[in-house]
Amino acid sequence: MSERNRYDEIIAKLEQYSYEYYALDMPTVEDAVYDKLLHELIALEEKHPDWVTSDSPSQRIGGEVLEGFTKVAHKTPMLSLANAFNEQDLLDFDRRVREKVGDDREYMCELKIDGLAVSLEYDAGRYKRGATRGDGTVGEDITANLRTIRSVPMKLKRDFSIEVRGEAFMPKESFKKLNEKREEEGLVLFANPRNAAAGSLRQLDTKIAASRNLDIFLYAVADFGEMGVAKHSEGLDMLGELGLRTNKEREVCRTMDEVFAYIKKWTEKRTSLSYDIDGIVIKVNDLAQQNELGARVKTPRWAIAYKFPAEEVETTLLDIELSVGRTGVVTPTAILNPVQVAGTTVGRASLHNEDLIHEKDIRIGDTVVIKKAGDIIPEVIRSIKENRTGSEEPFQMPKVCPDCGSELVRLEDEVALRCINPKCKAQIKEGLIHFVSRNAMNIDGLGEKVITQLFSHQLISDVADLFSLSKEKLLELERMGEKSVSNLLASIEASKQNSLERLLFGLGIRHVGEKAARTLALEFDTMDALRQADKETLQNTADIGEKMADSIVTYFENEEVHELLAELKSYGVNMAYTGPRLSEEDTEDLVFSGKKVVLTGKLEKLTRDEAKSLIMKLGGDVSSSVSKKTDIVVAGSDAGSKLEKANELGIPVWSEEELMEYLPDEGEL
Repeated sequence: MSERNRYDEIIAKLEQYSYEYYALDMPTVEDAVYDKLLHELIALEEKHPDWVTSDSPSQRIGGEVLEGFTKVAHKTPMLSLANAFNEQDLLDFDRRVREKVGDDREYMCELKIDGLAVSLEYDAGRYKRGATRGDGTVGEDITANLRTIRSVPMKLKRDFSIEVRGEAFMPKESFKKLNEKREEEGLVLFANPRNAAAGSLRQLDTKIAASRNLDIFLYAVADFGEMGVAKHSEGLDMLGELGLRTNKEREVCRTMDEVFAYIKKWTEKRTSLSYDIDGIVIKVNDLAQQNELGARVKTPRWAIAYKFPAEEVETTLLDIELSVGRTGVVTPTAILNPVQVAGTTVGRASLHNEDLIHEKDIRIGDTVVIKKAGDIIPEVIRSIKENRTGSEEPFQMPKVCPDCGSELVRLEDEVALRCINPKCKAQIKEGLIHFVSRNAMNIDGLGEKVITQLFSHQLISDVADLFSLSKEKLLELERMGEKSVSNLLASIEASKQNSLERLLFGLGIRHVGEKAARTLALEFDTMDALRQADKETLQNTADIGEKMADSIVTYFENEEVHELLAELKSYGVNMAYTGPRLSEEDTEDLVFSGKKVVLTGKLEKLTRDEAKSLIMKLGGDVSSSVSKKTDIVVAGSDAGSKLEKANELGIPVWSEEELMEYLPDEGEL
């Protein structure tokens, strides 16, 4: 047999083995056989480089270093899904479907893979391009990195030109090995497999992406009609026949009882899977009915995602640690025997304050139940008192600050204990972390670890010192190279041009949040004008109450504040409002003008801060609590008591998808 014939034979075998392994879930050879053939293929390609094509199995191992990711416009938008959190939400979805298409409907139920949504394009059966979902209209070109995933076929079984959508993910075992390796190398660990998958697919070095052992499930086609099928389930079957990997745990359900049974089964079995799922997707199976139901701006009306409730886990509370925040509040944190919760290892959890600890009777040594609020922040829910042995210790807050030793005080109407020493180093450091944060001065590269380093090396003692940092001093710090230092200094320099409201918020004036800072900046225009304002003038400003006015006047009476502002001005930090100005008529036309909005639960597409910022720019007032004055509650997953109160008061509740329909992209504002 000639070398060329042998080369073609190896490629055919490798493609067949991949099809059997990924598309059929029926491997016919051991991994070692595949690897041996792949090494033989690579040897032949090194000898005959002109034989290599982009769809060769050898191209999966990476090696290309990308300069960046270009934007890709999706021909058909990649819509997101509306969420359901309970049976009633699903029954409401079913009612809306039946009102439109009648009672003769069936649903395709699929596992909701916790990964990164991607699109794959094939031209005449050959892999052409891969992209992220992005905002649904425009994504990023990650063709080279998706090619490194073995379950992505380079050639289909038929010469179809097709665009398929799916979820790229990192299997649990791959995630475990990756974090073990990173721990050995002293690198920061990934929080969960989803973050690891997203980070891997955005690597500029394709070898790194290839080493992460990602996988993929395909669950849709941009236009199923091109395939000549009538049902979604038939389309998925055809994808498998083409050699594309689909999830075999799907099921067609003809009644809602069958849907609920499917959900119950996988709620109980989800931990047994080799990959993470965070819910169940329910789709109308008939494609003609899907077309009839249509879509909203961001979501289809023919599909919904049921989100699993927050996972609760038992562990042991080993100790209670205290931390001092930038306002001097001393917060207790539970130190736990590490345990897996919602896909991440948790060793610390919030206890909020002393009163809550006593109210829940939580003791050191207790077996406690923890969960992640909104699947994000770990918190202790309760202790399991029947497990007590008598050795558990009740907790008492100290009388003095754990950092500086000053006496702690409890201010009127507050449950928190505070350190009121203005020279407390813990408060100063936390204030610096706040100053550089995204919603304040937004200085990239100045995270908590870098601030801690700068503080411990005595390179900074207040926020003004940040603007005096030199390249020479920064290069002396651990893990600070030429490029990172240059980027950091450029970011610090750029922050000097921020509009006044960012500086006001960053300074951490008590009771002055992001919204109040913007109100003050708009009203007074310059820092000097604000400094000269008396309490009465401040209280005549919209949304500025007596307590906040007192706090602002007290802050600007401090001689140290005068010195700090003078120092910031000498470094060229902007002290004036430079943001957009809206007329009264413009303000009235804004979507949320005069509306009080409360955000609760976990949002999927926006961070809480992003949603808050956008609502405020559209005239809304974002509040932290629900009352009779609240106009809208936006509820994500695990919304809890705020959602319950909204329902009790009859306040309109929006899903994140409904909110997104009113929000423009950040760049449009």
